[in-house]
Amino acid sequence: MGICDAIEALIERGRLSATGAMSGLPSWRRRAGDFKALVRAHPADVGLHFTLTGQRALSPARGLARDGRLPEIGGLIARALAGALPRAAIRDELRAQLDAFEDAWNAPPDFLDGHQHAHVLPGIRDIVIAELATRYPGHALWLRNCTEPATWARRRRLGWRKAMIIGTLGLGSARAATRAGFAVNDSFRGLYDFGPVPAYREVFRASLAGPGARILVHCHPGTVDEELRRLDPLLEPRERELAYLASEACGEDLRAASMRPSRFAATGAPAISAAQD
Repeated sequence: MGICDAIEALIERGRLSATGAMSGLPSWRRRAGDFKALVRAHPADVGLHFTLTGQRALSPARGLARDGRLPEIGGLIARALAGALPRAAIRDELRAQLDAFEDAWNAPPDFLDGHQHAHVLPGIRDIVIAELATRYPGHALWLRNCTEPATWARRRRLGWRKAMIIGTLGLGSARAATRAGFAVNDSFRGLYDFGPVPAYREVFRASLAGPGARILVHCHPGTVDEELRRLDPLLEPRERELAYLASEACGEDLRAASMRPSRFAATGAPAISAAQD
């Protein structure tokens, strides 16, 4: 799959320090063994990209999935804001995806994030935090925080409106995760409208600017192939991101900002954790 190939190449090159696996997809089961060998040679955090939208469910997901397919993000947000989510179905789907991750990886995930950031929605975040705390007591697992101070986002200008929307939906999720003992990033960057203008280099360079000790720049590199076309509408932007992240220009921009991609445990100093979404 073109996304898997891109992620592996960028981890080898030292441009990605974390990636989230959609454990319900056949490519995860097919490639996890070889990927684990690659990560041993080129260390990176590997987590669960908890998926509640747009793909096939691993559990019956009664009241959530229709004919086995998970809902689109708009409908999920509406139900979350209305307090009308089927909590048992979400819990069971989370458990099924964690089981599938562990079955292929033979270890817990390093972190959890959510496809289309659904893990921070009201009613979902509580299920995620409770399940992880029960399932992995004492494990140093971190959670993706999708919020940051508004002044930081506005200062970067690019993508700040989207940052405000996502941050508002996820308001309180970082605090809840911290109270439960999970570490979180303090800045969430890399948001844009996926158009060709401005160039992705400009988006990435803006993401390197400003304060923060645990900066997470999320990205979506990949090569478009038929498998990707069947799974996701996000296509050409992935190739633009891949071209830049693999380029020497990216290395120049990181050096100019005195930053480097780092695993989460190494952050807290001037470094970034660049995570594929």
